[in-house]
Amino acid sequence: MNRLLIAFVLFPLCLLHSQQILPEVERARVVDELLEDRFNNLLPKLMDDVGMDMWIVISREYNEDPVLRTMLPATWLNARRRTILLFYRNKEKNTIDKLAVARYNVGKSIVSAWDKEKEPNQWKRLMELISERNPSKIGLNFSKDHNIADGLDKTDYDEFMAHLPKKFHSRVSSAEQLAVRWIETRTEREMIIYNQLVSITHAIIAEAFSEKVITPGVTTTTEVEWWMRQKVTDLGLETWFHPTVDVQRSSEELVGHLYSFSGRPDDMVILPGDLLHCDFGITYLRLNTDCQELAYVLKPGEKEAPSYLVNALYDGNRVQDFLTSNMVKGRTGNQILAKALQDAKDAGLQPAIYTHPLGTYGHSAGTTIGMWDAQGGVMKDDGENYPLNPNTVYAIELNATVNIPEWKRDIRIMLEEAGFFGEEGFRYVNGRQTQLYVIPRIQSNTD
Repeated sequence: MNRLLIAFVLFPLCLLHSQQILPEVERARVVDELLEDRFNNLLPKLMDDVGMDMWIVISREYNEDPVLRTMLPATWLNARRRTILLFYRNKEKNTIDKLAVARYNVGKSIVSAWDKEKEPNQWKRLMELISERNPSKIGLNFSKDHNIADGLDKTDYDEFMAHLPKKFHSRVSSAEQLAVRWIETRTEREMIIYNQLVSITHAIIAEAFSEKVITPGVTTTTEVEWWMRQKVTDLGLETWFHPTVDVQRSSEELVGHLYSFSGRPDDMVILPGDLLHCDFGITYLRLNTDCQELAYVLKPGEKEAPSYLVNALYDGNRVQDFLTSNMVKGRTGNQILAKALQDAKDAGLQPAIYTHPLGTYGHSAGTTIGMWDAQGGVMKDDGENYPLNPNTVYAIELNATVNIPEWKRDIRIMLEEAGFFGEEGFRYVNGRQTQLYVIPRIQSNTD
């Protein structure tokens, strides 16, 4: 029997409780309740903030606009044929119309406004709805700067413009700002749920980085990766990327770029004295996590991680602090990046920062704070000028290069944790790693 399968048999769920993860029917209820709240309370405010009174989202089955995918009810896994959603905000009357130019209602909030027997042409019916409301600004999902806000395909754009009365052509504009705000903004209830997602993520990592999964000298990094992937499946969850587990050790040079370990063998046997690193995230209730944490494999006779690795982790935490203290409402990602890097360097650290928005997508839309290959800042078409807004979540992703004289080499302390930026400033969604996991003994690892 495969040794990882043995681990599953002998060590069933111990860090996760089944009641934390809802059955499918309850997940559907929660997803739909979250959508109702977003449509009825969040969307009108966002439309007012960006000054857009009509937003039209057009998509076809199996070629869904990324924005539309976040609007479908739980029982809709895809759009149906061509699905057209129309949102019209009347700020003076404090009303919002939520209509579907489709044969069906789209969930509870979005009501079908197309009777195909009365008007066979879907585009003509859409134009009737537009003309009846006479909007001052019509937003469509096309964007150069944000890929997630660029979901309208050329065929549908051409059809829309061909049918749109000429008097409205000058009122059509990109819905980029509205689309990004819709994707990036989290509600109060979503943040309660986010705390649970991060807790589950931390628990899976804690179990993976333990003697229940890892036998030094036997278990490989690839086996731990697949253990994590299988754990997610067994829990009825999903992941938006394949987990990675890698090793730094005293006998090897630091290679690769700022983020990964290109050039290393994919499959390494884990040995005593290794510093382990994982990159792992889950998808649950239409939200995503993204987490990188570290563990040390004890050598015979050791009871704790060496002080030089403990201190190295502390340097990584300091880089986190320099970044999060510079997350100020209205600053662009490039401004935050430049100030955080300079502050960290002035403190004698060797930082690299590549923090991204996190939410309904893993690499989501919003304020990008560096990339591993763009430490001087991202270009305009990567969202350089997009400011930091409140009620948003980020993967606080970065590293600190630290020289370890005992190993006669540099190592990288690579960390990533979900963080929330609100009106009162920054906080971690569910703590961060401040202590190394040790194998074969699990220690507390969060603030």
